[in-house]
Amino acid sequence: MDARLLEILVCPLCKGPLQHQRGGTSADGTPLDAELICRADRLAFPVRDDIPVMLVDEARKLGDADQG
Repeated sequence: MDARLLEILVCPLCKGPLQHQRGGTSADGTPLDAELICRADRLAFPVRDDIPVMLVDEARKLGDADQG
């Protein structure tokens, strides 16, 4: 993902900063998508084909396991 884009993107809900979490693979080998994380709102916005989907309705709510 383009670093310049990451510098200007903010959470659409609170306008706070986002952290880029790269995709990888789960323990069972399933590929995981990259996400942009808003710690303040505890939301993870998906990044699909290097395009951030900045819609609150598309965001995943972070659980306690996602706290790190």
